[in-house]
Amino acid sequence: MAARSAGTLVYRKRAEAIEVLLVHPGGPFWQNRDLGAWSVPKGEYADHEDAEATARREFTEETGWTIAGVMTPLGDIRQKAGKTVTAFAAECDFNPATLASNSFEMEWPPRSGRVASFPEVDRAGWFSLADAHEKIIEGQRPLLDRLEELLGGV
Repeated sequence: MAARSAGTLVYRKRAEAIEVLLVHPGGPFWQNRDLGAWSVPKGEYADHEDAEATARREFTEETGWTIAGVMTPLGDIRQKAGKTVTAFAAECDFNPATLASNSFEMEWPPRSGRVASFPEVDRAGWFSLADAHEKIIEGQRPLLDRLEELLGGV
């Protein structure tokens, strides 16, 4: 069975425009990648778990911030590798300078026998919808379109 994740597309309204918060994955594989590398904060969940509760939990784990307000379903998308992402939209405002992500460990450099720790998310940023279309991984682009439709193209 393909993996399932739940995530949150956070947005804010600025000067008649919508901005979305995206996160950049941490670790050496993603270090020098930018366009097509950013994502909504998300994480995997099991059959017995609630998608919205997972999206809230994963957002907090990856950013250090909490979403207390309403989350609106954006539906499911399927990424190239086969993972299904159930997404929600939430209007919030966070300062990317206060990002506090959890971390993971992996052998680095490969076959060195040394284990290094890396943040799961190494940075976050606010982007216009046009810029976000370039930054976000291809499989998540439909979420931006769904958000724009939901908000009436503000």
